[in-house]
Amino acid sequence: MTNPMPAYPISGGAERAEGAEEAAPFAKPVGRDGDGNSEGAGNSEGDRDHARSRGGGRDRYLDLLRSLALVRVVVYHLFGWAWLTVLFPSMGVMFALAGALMARSLDRRPPWKVIRGRVRRLLPPLWVFSAAALFLLFAGGWNPGEDPDHGGTWGLLSLANYVFPLGAPPFPWHIGGEGGLLEATWPVQAVGPLWYIRAYLWFVIGSPLLLWAFRRAPRATLLAPLALTALLTTEIIRIPGETGNAVTDFAVYGGCWILGIAHQEGALARVPRYLAVSLSTTLMAFGLWWASGHLGPDGWDLNDIPLAQATWSLGFVVILLVYSPSWSELPGRLAKWDKLITLSNNRAVTIYLWHNLLIMATVPLIDQAYDFPFMDEDMMSALDATYLLWMTVLVWPLIALMILAVGWVEDLAAGRGPRLWPDGRRAGRRSRLGTARTKRNAPS
Repeated sequence: MTNPMPAYPISGGAERAEGAEEAAPFAKPVGRDGDGNSEGAGNSEGDRDHARSRGGGRDRYLDLLRSLALVRVVVYHLFGWAWLTVLFPSMGVMFALAGALMARSLDRRPPWKVIRGRVRRLLPPLWVFSAAALFLLFAGGWNPGEDPDHGGTWGLLSLANYVFPLGAPPFPWHIGGEGGLLEATWPVQAVGPLWYIRAYLWFVIGSPLLLWAFRRAPRATLLAPLALTALLTTEIIRIPGETGNAVTDFAVYGGCWILGIAHQEGALARVPRYLAVSLSTTLMAFGLWWASGHLGPDGWDLNDIPLAQATWSLGFVVILLVYSPSWSELPGRLAKWDKLITLSNNRAVTIYLWHNLLIMATVPLIDQAYDFPFMDEDMMSALDATYLLWMTVLVWPLIALMILAVGWVEDLAAGRGPRLWPDGRRAGRRSRLGTARTKRNAPS
């Protein structure tokens, strides 16, 4: 949901702030499949269209933005730094990119086919995560039928959101004791961020209507989510419970999704650059002004301030799209990150779903160091002081292991053969071999 999760203490003498903010929408490069898509083209229908529109290759600038969003989300969930939500509003950026890809697909296919393709690619990786999460929850003694927050028949029925997340999946706020392998609040940290899956699914289902509305009333459609956010923030409109959370998420990020549609439709390119930048900076300034008078428990964390999040993200995305270059290859020093960017785009769903649980998994691993026979008080104090650093070091190898373990489910969901580590190396070799054949076969 829009509000982040509060900070929770962890073992080992450290504390970690956890947020419910997300990462990237799920548009990733693919390997060669039965349709002849080469590795590096998008795994979703929108990605394939995107590749065609760029002459058959990926726009690596957009891929870079997705990767930055994923890294920013992991770092945010590790350290809880509120200023990261201002520095790079990942959610707004990624919803805008997804909106553009969705609009491109709707231009070429019937809406029901586009929606079916998106849902088909999203659900199987979610099911794997849901199975693991529910196993841990039930093994920890959670009974949704007796949960005071999710009890009775409705609590049992809401478990369906782990399968098809039209709503937020239920989970207990605490489970187990403080001496368990994971801290007692792990469910809210691991399962809470699934709000993003719900929001993304809502946008996918609503995109045909949003595209239709934008083509008939572009300004009103673009500004409508901001207006709704303002009405919800000022409580002129009140929608209680989980429905209110879902509507708030849809309103806060709806402007960014529609801005992606505007970018795809060419409407943004028709606005003079100076005017687009001037309006966006004014909107961002309003967002910061509003945030300054409505700071939440974590200060400048925009996740606590929906109207500031909506306006700052929208203005930020306008600038990114107005100045966006079109890169078929990463330039200069960025080229050395090419394989990691390709990998993170290919496994965006896996990284997002599992990263928070893996962050918590670093805690019992690090805690083993306290039992080493050579650990004295000074060394334990040093470990306490560097606990978050060790968590940061350990989480990336754990994410890599999870990519190897379950990332291939994303390939099966996309209808292609499974790949363990899809970082584009095979595509690079095929490209070089193809170039070599062309040169050998060219007339002299």
